Parts: sequence; C-alpha cells; structure tokens
Amino acid sequence: MPEIRLMIVDDSSMMRMIISNVVSRLPDVRIVATCENGSVALSKLAAARPDVILSDIEMPVMDGLTFLRQVRLRTRAAIIILSSVANLGNPNVDLARKLGADAVLCKPSGSTSYDLEEKLGAQLQRIVKNFGRSHAAAG
Repeated sequence: MPEIRLMIVDDSSMMRMIISNVVSRLPDVRIVATCENGSVALSKLAAARPDVILSDIEMPVMDGLTFLRQVRLRTRAAIIILSSVANLGNPNVDLARKLGADAVLCKPSGSTSYDLEEKLGAQLQRIVKNFGRSHAAAG
C-alpha cells in the first residue's frame, strides 16, 4: 500500500500539533509539511507533493478559501477543510465545496479544539485514509 503524504495548514501551532497527533497514528500516513497559512503552504507544495491537504479556513496572510482557489490549480491532492466556521448553513462551507474541497469538517469546539481526537479523531482518520489511498494510488 502506498504511503499517504499529508500537508496540514492551520494558523494555530497547537491545532497543527493536535491534528498531527491524530493522523500520525495511521501507519501509512506521513506528514510532509505543516504550514501556518495558505501562502506558506503554496510555497511548500511542490517539494511536499501531498496526497491530502488538511486546511483551516480562517488564517492570516492567506485564508483557506483563497488558498483553495490557488492550490486547486496546482495539485490534484484531496483537500479536506477542517474549520471552526464549517458548520451547516455557513456560506463558507458551500463556497469551499464549489472551490474544490473534497470534504468539509467542523472542528468540534472552536478554533483550537483540544478534544479533536476524542470527538472527531476516528472520522478524520477515516477520511484521510479514504481520500489518501485513492490519491496516492493515482499519483
């Protein structure tokens, strides 16, 4: 089974660490880059060659929606939005899907969700594996 290469994009260093801890428990996932905003992620994209990108929406410098608009032109990686503003009815959810997000998940308890693993960990792992397998195999 091919390795799944994962990029994490979130302005909170704590959230990057929490997400890393959750997904690194998957034996076939390797985190190839962590980035504090979309601009940094774009600069690391070619070298990182991710199969899956996990991105927040609300970030300084370049937010997740602007990043999504630009990254979709540069990669076929699966893009999963993981954001505190990704609840049902939020117009950013529909916009993210229109811009090419493969999945949109809501952080369970705000921008820094210390309970991410407990409340969303299994679902996040499953989504990363499912999208990652199809993209890693195609890549």
